Amino acid sequence: MSVNVAEVFGADVFNEAVMKERLPEETYRQMMKLMDEGGEITLALADVVAKSMKDWAIEKGATHYTHIFQPYIVSGAAEKHDSFADVPEKGRIENSFSGKNLLMGEPDASSFPSGGLRATCSARGYTAWDITSPVYVRDRILYIPTVFLSYTGESLDTKTPLLKSIEAVSKAGVRFVKMFGNTEAKKIIAAVGPEQEYFIVDRDKYLKRPDLIYTGRTLFGAPAPKGQEMEDHYFGSLRETISNYMDDCNEQLWRLGITAKTQHNEVAPAQHEIAPIFAKSNIAMDANMVVMDVLKKTATKHGLQCLLHEKPYAGVNGSGKHNNWSLSTDNGVNLFKPGEEPYKNKQFLLVIACLMEAVKKHSLLLRAVASNTGNDHRLGANEAPPAIISIYMGDQLGDIVNQIIETGKADHCAHSGKIDLGVKTLPVIEKDPTDRNRTSPFAFTGNRFEFRMVASSASIGDSNTVLNTMMAESFTKACEALEGAEDFDAAVDEYITKVMRENKDIVFNGNGYSDEWVEEAERRGLPNCKSVVDAIDASFSDPKTIELFTKFGVMTEAELEARKEIKLEEYSSLINIEAKTMIDMAGKEYIPSVMEYTTELANSLNKVTSACPEADVTPQKELLIEVSSLLSETNKALTSLKALLKDADKQGDTAATAKYYRNTIMPAMEALRSPVDELEEIVDTKYWPVPTYGELMFEV
Repeated sequence: MSVNVAEVFGADVFNEAVMKERLPEETYRQMMKLMDEGGEITLALADVVAKSMKDWAIEKGATHYTHIFQPYIVSGAAEKHDSFADVPEKGRIENSFSGKNLLMGEPDASSFPSGGLRATCSARGYTAWDITSPVYVRDRILYIPTVFLSYTGESLDTKTPLLKSIEAVSKAGVRFVKMFGNTEAKKIIAAVGPEQEYFIVDRDKYLKRPDLIYTGRTLFGAPAPKGQEMEDHYFGSLRETISNYMDDCNEQLWRLGITAKTQHNEVAPAQHEIAPIFAKSNIAMDANMVVMDVLKKTATKHGLQCLLHEKPYAGVNGSGKHNNWSLSTDNGVNLFKPGEEPYKNKQFLLVIACLMEAVKKHSLLLRAVASNTGNDHRLGANEAPPAIISIYMGDQLGDIVNQIIETGKADHCAHSGKIDLGVKTLPVIEKDPTDRNRTSPFAFTGNRFEFRMVASSASIGDSNTVLNTMMAESFTKACEALEGAEDFDAAVDEYITKVMRENKDIVFNGNGYSDEWVEEAERRGLPNCKSVVDAIDASFSDPKTIELFTKFGVMTEAELEARKEIKLEEYSSLINIEAKTMIDMAGKEYIPSVMEYTTELANSLNKVTSACPEADVTPQKELLIEVSSLLSETNKALTSLKALLKDADKQGDTAATAKYYRNTIMPAMEALRSPVDELEEIVDTKYWPVPTYGELMFEV
């Protein structure tokens, strides 16, 4: 790929440089101030910006514009395209785009899941321009990032609560750092770098798998002779097909101002990862949605299919989205950076104490918002963080926290040191102050925390909304306790010790995959919520959650209840689709194919017996009996699943229905899958109706 990143980066973005060049000087200054400090965007100002934006977009080949937003649903962003064309006059048409067109739009609010906030007859909704997130041109469309709200003002999207949480943590964080003498800070910046994992499959093979088409994962499938046992795929050399695909994705993302930085093979065959550089939370969320869309659309162009489901294949690692999260002041202080002597850094230690308190208090909520239906297949499956929330501090910080918990103070810390390999031509390596722990759901990684539990297909908005708001709560509580203290240093030391001791159980630096940790977590009283259904039901209506979001104006109780309903309905709907897909595949593909194979076996047996009565046909008989037995088991399981599915809509409320799908339908689905997978390992390849795991994962 002959692309100079510096030359193409941001080429299709209406960014600060473009605004400075194209906007009147006063308009540019007003825009910069609004983007930095906030405030009302007047229609007069919007008209000037809209004209410049339209002219720029048309030069880029755009014919339409759209307000892109993220409704609270399982799929990605939503967009409705309007052309720049105005009312024709005398057979001619002019391009038109006003400030009002830029500032707001009106999608149908009742057509998206609202959790009861909107009735079908109450259709009006609004989109409003998020001035802080860059506008861009892609595929001849001018994209304007927006929020989405109802006619009565409730948020119906993922972004609005995130923006409110950003303001909440900024306000509380500025108050917090002022206690330590930082009077110049005007805001706290919540930044995120989301690592995106995904699978690639040949598109022709994908189109032969109804389960992949309808659900994003394989509902049937026996293990391939080789999986990830040899660990040779991880960081391995990229296949030419994949390299060309990644090159194409990278160039598109760079042109859109998205800092695609890292690409590599992941652990499982045909699994890969792309990661950006950190960005402000709302911009990072918008960018990640674009990344997922680019990954999917570009794959199709290359004869491939991108799978973002958390568990496309049983028996090999699934995909997550590692949410690297940090908080910094606008004058350059990273609140999660320990410094040279972290045990003396009171502000840092108080931040860590606040984080311990926040994670311990809202662990179930974090579990709920980071996950979805697909994520339940990977959490706690010895490939991803366990469903138990804990914090990994590492050796250096962990030792400091232990000193404070045990003695009330820390007077030393372990230093990282160096690694001398003893070879003169190799460099002496400076060690990081802490190791990495990939088994931890919430790990300190030197100057940030990596929330590794987030689902690969989900928006990062919900997780970061909770992270920001819970820290605003803990910062505020610390300020209320410490502001005005006669001896501030002593009061801070006492508060740090108190909070760390009260929340010490949330810290775990060991192997999160081990059975011992599950037992230990239970002794500590940490919740092990194996299903997102239980996490949603327990956390969204929890008084702690309601108080958290209402106190800081992030969400109302009604908005929380709506989100609970939407997430539970989503769970039931997805499992329902999976169950119906299994019924369809078993009845129309697997059973007929196996029947054809058994007929061939029976005919072969009869021919051999007829031609040579004394021949030993025991192998043929045993194979026929085994296949017929598994076929009978498949048919019984199919009949059972059909019957159980009919009762799914008789369970009552959304929580009861979701639990029925989890407790009754999913075991019935597994009962149907089991004999089919066994048959796959027996039946002649030419009779098997769909591509196998080996073909899907290794023939890309």
